[in-house]
Amino acid sequence: MKKTYKIEVDCANCANKMEEAAKNTAGVQEATVNFMALKMIVVFEEGADPDTVMKEVLKNCKKVEDDCEIYL
Repeated sequence: MKKTYKIEVDCANCANKMEEAAKNTAGVQEATVNFMALKMIVVFEEGADPDTVMKEVLKNCKKVEDDCEIYL
């Protein structure tokens, strides 16, 4: 399953950090952050619950960029 989320992030480097944090989250097969569009596209692993996984993605993103936001 693939979903798109609106995000808030200050710079392209921070967006890259968010993308890496999302990719390294359990349940995420692929993640792409588009800084210009302020969007994150996430492809979930088979059987993963998107709501649960995205809460973990947000936690992991906050660890690398504490003022970022993902609108779930």
